[in-house]
Amino acid sequence: MACTQRGNRELKKKAEAQLKGAKDPLERLRLQCLARGANGIKGLGRSFRIMDDDGSRSIDLKEFIKGMHDYGLMLEKDEVQDLFARFDQDGSGTVDFDEFLKNLRPPMSERRKKLINAAFMKMDKTGDGQLTVEDLKGVYSVKHHKKYLNGEWTEDQCLREFLDSFDTPNEKDGVITKEEFLNYYSGVSASIDQDAYFDLMMRNAYQLKD
Repeated sequence: MACTQRGNRELKKKAEAQLKGAKDPLERLRLQCLARGANGIKGLGRSFRIMDDDGSRSIDLKEFIKGMHDYGLMLEKDEVQDLFARFDQDGSGTVDFDEFLKNLRPPMSERRKKLINAAFMKMDKTGDGQLTVEDLKGVYSVKHHKKYLNGEWTEDQCLREFLDSFDTPNEKDGVITKEEFLNYYSGVSASIDQDAYFDLMMRNAYQLKD
């Protein structure tokens, strides 16, 4: 279950309001991402990965600045340098962007993280850490989808739409990694204050048991 349009609107509104009083560079960057909706943090991750030509999953300061600029995020030069230095703990001149994105996610309780992981693991039938249409067959039901019921779409088309709802606009590849799933749901989580509601939403959406 992807974030609803209403949920995204509420998340954006909440993030924009909090951004006005935010001082810490990491918090400001986090809120700028969330102001784009539940896909915000995952979208920044995609920007970083596009620049990762050698597959090292790390970026230098120049790439770090370019990634945020390309994604349209705004921080002062000294804030960017401070943020980079905070995560370049070994002084190597590079930052592991998976670790950076993990810290960029809004804080979540262990209870919420376990639910998100359980949902991903249930759908990831092959256990390769990626969700594709083939993974979802027999796990995610499309029998109530309007376009499936009227014969307009096949099961594969309905499942692809489900994957696309998690994806970054204009960068839809039909594959969602575990990190992207976590990044996405960290945004959804930020829009829901009550643990009980988040718990119920995830269990109903993915038919999770205790």
